[in-house]
Formats: sequence, structure tokens, C-alpha cells
Amino acid sequence: MTVRNKRPLSDADRRILRILQAEGRIANVDLAERIGMAPSPCLRRVKALEEDGFIEGYGARISRRAAGFGVQAFVQINLHQHTDETVARFSEAVNRLDEVTECHALTGDHDYLLRVVARDLDDLGDTVLKRLTRLPGVKDVRSSIVLNTVKDAPAVPVTLVD
Repeated sequence: MTVRNKRPLSDADRRILRILQAEGRIANVDLAERIGMAPSPCLRRVKALEEDGFIEGYGARISRRAAGFGVQAFVQINLHQHTDETVARFSEAVNRLDEVTECHALTGDHDYLLRVVARDLDDLGDTVLKRLTRLPGVKDVRSSIVLNTVKDAPAVPVTLVD
């Protein structure tokens, strides 16, 4: 979703966004109390932030380890060619792979960067060798296994949003 309205955010909007990023399940009454506002105007602000595209959705963050995915890797992919058809076929195929949790088109040395989760190293090997290398248009694949995550902050810095 894209931001439809480039309206400036008020301090109250910023506080709402900060709190909702940290506590997406907070009740509107509690949210309103925390930002010093009555519940009805607070709910109207939240709805406006949703409609304007600042809030894309709500969901739970699932622990990949608790879900049985002990390995995480970043995979760099280059395509043979960059025609609209090749890119579309590659994109459609990547979107069908549940183990690919993110896919970004890049500038620079690689065409795409994928974040991939796997149960173990054997599972990662199967994913790379039997699925990713066989995707439409793929020329080469390079993977890096994550040893340790130093920072994993899904929140957008609201202080910079304007």
C-alpha cells in the first residue's frame, strides 16, 4: 500500500504510530488514555492513518525458531535477462515459495535479495539447490547464512515521518 495523502503528521499521530508499532493489540481506550485524548477522536485519527496508508495492517510477529525454522539466510540472485516477462515470471515464482519471507529488487551487483528461512542446513540446501536455482530466469545464486541477528527492528522510525 502506498501513502495516498502526504498530509503532515501531528504529534498525536506520531504518538499513535509509535504505540501501535510496539503494541498493535492495544485497546482504543488505552491508546487514547496514553496519548491524552478522548477515545472517539483517537479512533478517528487511527482510521485516518489507516486510510492515508500510514498503517498498512496489523499482525502478530511469529518467532521463526519457535515455528521450527532454525536457519535463516540471505540469498542474492542475478537473472539472465531483465525483460518484463522474465521479471514477472521470477516474481510470480518467488511469491509461491513460503520459505522466502522477503524479496527485494536491488541496484548494484545483484538483481534480488531474498530472506529465506529453513528448518536446518539440509532444508536450506534443498531450498537453494532444488527451488531457487530453478526459478525462471535465474543465472546465479549466492547465499549467506545468518549466524546472529544484531538488530531486527520492524518498526519505522516515526520521528522521521513527515
